[in-house]
Amino acid sequence: MSIQLGDIAPDFSAETTEGKINFHEWIGNSWCIFFSHPKDFTPVCTTELGEVARKMPEFKKRGAKVLALSVDPLESHKGWIGDINETQKVTVSYPIVADPSREVAQLYGMIHPKALDSFTVRTVFIIDPNKKVRLMITYPAPTGRNFDEILRVLDALQLTDKASVATPVNWKPGGECIILPSIKDPEEMKKKFPKGWKELKPYLRMTPQPDTN
Repeated sequence: MSIQLGDIAPDFSAETTEGKINFHEWIGNSWCIFFSHPKDFTPVCTTELGEVARKMPEFKKRGAKVLALSVDPLESHKGWIGDINETQKVTVSYPIVADPSREVAQLYGMIHPKALDSFTVRTVFIIDPNKKVRLMITYPAPTGRNFDEILRVLDALQLTDKASVATPVNWKPGGECIILPSIKDPEEMKKKFPKGWKELKPYLRMTPQPDTN
């Protein structure tokens, strides 16, 4: 299945290390980080799941739930969590989908035969509270993901949903933003951007990050 940005994330039911879930119901009104791993008891994945456990307060602060997936069965996941907790000095408290039938992996296009035969590649989806896919990143198997970047993108998506801005290259929270080119009326701009702005070009207008609280 080919998923594109803006699509409704496919719904599914699955067993996880935290019990059975119905995906859309489980997301509820939250954002969701859904990410896959090639196989249990693999070194790069072990460090990744540990880092996500370490960053859980950051995801929760942003109203985001985290869901991992591997094509190994539930008992394998439970054994692997013991290794993750031991080696990474964390406690994994988010669910990992058991997908030995590969049904969910196929539904989300996580298996790339030219890359890993029957195993999932390192895919990340950010899904919003409306169940729309807002970001997709696919990494090769040997390359660990940067979850600071995933948090940064989540911050950017949440900001641009609330304010009429885009985020420029290398943006970080608190940095300058770009006023959307579609906003042209000066009075509207004064209302939306009371901190002011600087016009570098008619299509490139920089403003301090708007307050969204």
